[in-house]
Amino acid sequence: MPRPLWSGAISFGLVTIPVKLMSATEDRSVRFHQVHTEDLGRVRVRKYCEAEDREVSAAEIGKGYEVSKDTLVAVTDEELEQMPLPTAKAIEIVAFVPAASIDPVRLSGDSYFLQYDGQVAAKPYALIARALARNTKVAIAKLAWHGRERLVLLRVRDGALVAHVLKWDDEVRNPSELAPKETKVTDSEIDEALQLIDSMTTEDISGYQDEYRKALEAVIEAKAEGRQPPKPSTEAEEPGGKVVDLMAALQESVRKAQAARGENAGDAEVHEMPKKPAARKPAKKTPDKKTAKKTAAAKKPARRQRGA
Repeated sequence: MPRPLWSGAISFGLVTIPVKLMSATEDRSVRFHQVHTEDLGRVRVRKYCEAEDREVSAAEIGKGYEVSKDTLVAVTDEELEQMPLPTAKAIEIVAFVPAASIDPVRLSGDSYFLQYDGQVAAKPYALIARALARNTKVAIAKLAWHGRERLVLLRVRDGALVAHVLKWDDEVRNPSELAPKETKVTDSEIDEALQLIDSMTTEDISGYQDEYRKALEAVIEAKAEGRQPPKPSTEAEEPGGKVVDLMAALQESVRKAQAARGENAGDAEVHEMPKKPAARKPAKKTPDKKTAKKTAAAKKPARRQRGA
């Protein structure tokens, strides 16, 4: 496990549990340095003061908040440390809610393990962990960290407490205007979509890997050893632009999902949406003989009379 990032205590009613906070995940992304392409020299970012037009050191850099276009207010580290934060050294549990009531969009992506700090904390730590494990509720708590108060969700994973940082209510935008308006979907199409969901349902997602990162690491390894980078075995398929029959596409998707799981599925094909027949032009009326003669006579050019 990495070194602890924070230490304090969980406040659970009158129960206090000393804990240490440590990152639950690690970023395995491939990182690049900025370099000069001609000689691979490192390109550094230097910090300059606009007013004095000179480079400044880290000790000279502070915090400023822009209250208007031309007005900045300086805020010192001492002022931030004196802010009244009752959760500065405590993870204060404020409520318990059903796990299903938490909108995943509120999860910020930052997750941390909580380790009990000392043998005295072992029993109350195990108590709250086992209590949470026996129901479908999660704990909602407040935590002050890195100069701001955060809302966190506490749950249990393999007997250990996990903290997930949540977004505050006013940090989540309203997506209602993005939903399609007046789009008709039939019950049959919904039933077929539900069948597709069932056929793709799994209890384990541990087998999925970052294929892009693996390919990128292979390219870097080959270039570092002076070899030609491996070529991709298959090219990614371009998304089709054809409009297909939605029901047929759902049925074909169900068949493929069932086949991938080794289930027996009937044959299904995807058909293009039938094109609307072109509007028929009104049929021309066949003129009778008298009308045809008059029309032909009218079309004959008049004879010119020769002068005397």
